[in-house]
Amino acid sequence: MSNTVFDILRRPVVTEKSNYLAGKLNQYVFEVASYATREQVKTAIETAFDVNVVRVNIINLPAKAHRNSRTRRLALRTNGYKKAIVTLKPGESIPVFEGVD
Repeated sequence: MSNTVFDILRRPVVTEKSNYLAGKLNQYVFEVASYATREQVKTAIETAFDVNVVRVNIINLPAKAHRNSRTRRLALRTNGYKKAIVTLKPGESIPVFEGVD
C-alpha cells in the first residue's frame, strides 16, 4: 500500500502545549492517519519538510462525549484521532510552526 505524505500527515496541531514543545524541546505535533506507523510518519516528515527526525511518539486519542451548552438533552461526540509527536535533531525546525506564539 503506497501512501503519499499527504495521506499520512493530516494537519499540524497548534495549541499552547505544542508551541511550548516546539520552542523548548524541538518537538512538533501532527494529526496523522489512523493507520500510520512510526516509520511512515518519520519518512513523511523527512520528505515533506527536509529535516532529520530523531524520534516519533504516537498517541491514539479516543472519542469523547459531551453535552451541548445550550440544551441539556443534546449529547455531542468528538471524533477520536491519532497524533504524532516528532522530535527533530537540534538546530532544525519546521517552518509551519514558526511565528506562532
